[in-house]
Amino acid sequence: MSTRFPFTAVVGMDDLRLALLLNAVSPAVGGVLVRGEKGTAKSTAVRALADLLPAVPVVADCRFSCDPASPDAGCPDGPHSDAPSAERAARMVELPVGASEDRLVGALDIERALAEGVKAFEPGLLADAHRGILYVDEVNLLHDHLIDLLLDAAAMGSSYVEREGVSVRHAARFLLVGTMNPEEGELRPQLLDRFGLTVEVAASREPEQRVEVVRRRLAFEDDPAAFAARWAGEEAELRGRIATARALLPQVTLGDAVLLQIAATCAAFEVDGMRADIVMARTATALAAWAGRTDVTSDDVRQAALLALPHRRRRSPFDAPGLDEEKLDETLEQFKGDGDEPEPEPDGPGDGGPDGGGGGVPPQGDGPDGPAPESAEAPENAPTPENAPAPQPSGAGERAAVQASEPFRTKVLSVPGLGEGAAGRRSRARTEHGRTTGSVRPRGALTKLHLAATVQAAAPHQKARGRTGPGLVVRRDDLRQATREGREGNLVLFAVDASGSMAARQRMSAVKGAVLSLLLDAYQRRDKVGLITFRGRDAEVALPPTSSVDAAAARLEKLPTGGRTPLSAGLLKAHDVLRVERLRDPSRRPLLVVVTDGRATGGGADPVALAARAARLHASEGTAAVVVDCETGPVRLGLAGELARELGGTAVTLDELRADSIAGLVRDVQGHHKTTARRAA
Repeated sequence: MSTRFPFTAVVGMDDLRLALLLNAVSPAVGGVLVRGEKGTAKSTAVRALADLLPAVPVVADCRFSCDPASPDAGCPDGPHSDAPSAERAARMVELPVGASEDRLVGALDIERALAEGVKAFEPGLLADAHRGILYVDEVNLLHDHLIDLLLDAAAMGSSYVEREGVSVRHAARFLLVGTMNPEEGELRPQLLDRFGLTVEVAASREPEQRVEVVRRRLAFEDDPAAFAARWAGEEAELRGRIATARALLPQVTLGDAVLLQIAATCAAFEVDGMRADIVMARTATALAAWAGRTDVTSDDVRQAALLALPHRRRRSPFDAPGLDEEKLDETLEQFKGDGDEPEPEPDGPGDGGPDGGGGGVPPQGDGPDGPAPESAEAPENAPTPENAPAPQPSGAGERAAVQASEPFRTKVLSVPGLGEGAAGRRSRARTEHGRTTGSVRPRGALTKLHLAATVQAAAPHQKARGRTGPGLVVRRDDLRQATREGREGNLVLFAVDASGSMAARQRMSAVKGAVLSLLLDAYQRRDKVGLITFRGRDAEVALPPTSSVDAAAARLEKLPTGGRTPLSAGLLKAHDVLRVERLRDPSRRPLLVVVTDGRATGGGADPVALAARAARLHASEGTAAVVVDCETGPVRLGLAGELARELGGTAVTLDELRADSIAGLVRDVQGHHKTTARRAA
């Protein structure tokens, strides 16, 4: 096995290291979600944790890591009543983003199951991770069907595999650790809530600390074994401290006053459900044990709240995670018990509160490379004061940005035809999951058996194959793969008109609210999104296609308005973006959403004709398009409808975009494409 970077050699990132260590002390805390920009050593720190965990007692030769003290009665390798026991190192199992369902939950030998009726089961990653750590790098990019399986296993502590009447169940209790870059998209709320703690990490802006990071990384890459040996003493000391805290954990008491503080804090921040209260209680208990105490204090509750609540108080994907620390302190003070006085700082090492050298992460000053620099305060992402001046317009005729109106639930806009793109929830597609629509011969490994088609293919050959018993003689050529139809995620590219004709505050507020609603819909349907704006003389890509819809929402919020309407420039810029994206990801089909009143007053001698030509360019390539008509007032020119016809798409008004609108039947791109095809014929 390759040498891992030592945990104690990680520079800075105190919150991340503390969160990981608390889970090592008390796995019941429920894991960690690490959010941060790329290149901040998130994965390095997580992988280094495995070497600090105590050895795990297991039943010898059990592929499912049963505990000898209480073996799983339903273990597929059981029963284990008289089986010998053994000890092995704690496992950290990595789940690749592109893993198949069979790789995660395990697979049955279909041929043996059909021919012999034998449950020949090959365990998957969930079995390997039982009583260990399941680590998912880029967890926000994990496919929905894998997320569903993780949620089921995390909720029940078991994994169920059922294939054509053959069932296998085994225990699957693991510590879930995930890392993600928020710029690449957010997590589904259900999975987000399954992580006990969350931490934000960012690269230090202190030159001395950055120098130390580079020095240690280069030393590790030059000679990993020698570098690890230099930190072996610190690793052993930390490993011993984790074992001591684990032994002390059952003796830690959680008083009624502390429980009241926990409940009051969760209520004050309006988190959903009761999981937050339980996680906070377990985290506060682990903090006390880590500090060498048997009682939980208000400081422990405060630190537990900072780790357990930020990701649970988000009400929508556009809310930044975080916690109002002033409100937290007020709540804790209000519900502070009479006897809850702050304790004096202990003198010896290994003691102290969560923010001190003993209660938090181990000090780095005694490492073999000399004293490490102090962690830098992170000035980024600081809240903007409410009385800060609004951004001023910078160009002639430009108006300051206005706030979006309240978002609403939109009608479903879909792409026509049957795609094969990334799994999602928007348009019809051939997928690994969904309703069965037919069967084909498998190409490569069989993943979804079509039982009826397989039996039908094998039946005529039974006599020739010398069948004598009740079992069906099945060969590889008889197997049939089930074809399934589900939903895919699309590339939703917004082209937003920010010209002077759209600049009326009330109208632009409604337009931003509509786009924000569509972005929320794109988040829920697992789409990739991009944002183009056009005004004045040209168009610009405000946000290249990304999975981070909250980044698109942030760009939209700051969008100023004013100037002419270069509609043709906006459509041509959209064409350029889609051309590049087709080369990058040919299977992901695009949906162009043009938000405009249809006026074209800039971009050449005949802006209307240029806009029509640009629209026909999209239509010639079969790009699905929707025009959101923002024209208001008693007199309407219907220009947005004409643009939609040139695009070969459909037009909807802001009112018709609402899912609860009574303006008429649901309009989707597919229906309009059929109408356009009939007219052309």
